Amino acid sequence: MAKHNTFGKLGEQKAVDFLKASGYGIRALNYRYLNAEVDIIAEKDGFLVIVEVKSRNIGFLEDMSRVITPKKVKLLTMAANHYVEELDRDLEVRFDVITVVKNADKFDIEHFENAFYHF
Repeated sequence: MAKHNTFGKLGEQKAVDFLKASGYGIRALNYRYLNAEVDIIAEKDGFLVIVEVKSRNIGFLEDMSRVITPKKVKLLTMAANHYVEELDRDLEVRFDVITVVKNADKFDIEHFENAFYHF
């Protein structure tokens, strides 16, 4: 596995740990539908939460509006719709972004709820 893929998986695990510690139930990891992949699907307080994880080193920060493109939003929405249809439960869906930034030997984690409204 390439170094950036390994780092991305580590970032996703840090995000999962963060969500669990925040009371979220993890429902799926790396859920795929057609060309879309959702990093994490979680549930909390009646919400099905579709989570995109962005892992970066401290020196490589980008504006999230450039990282999460309209095409990515469309793919995430398509995958979320498919997952909800498979689940056959009445839950509100929310799209969140978690950034995991490696800063020396620690990880700074930020959770943006309803993220697509912020960008």
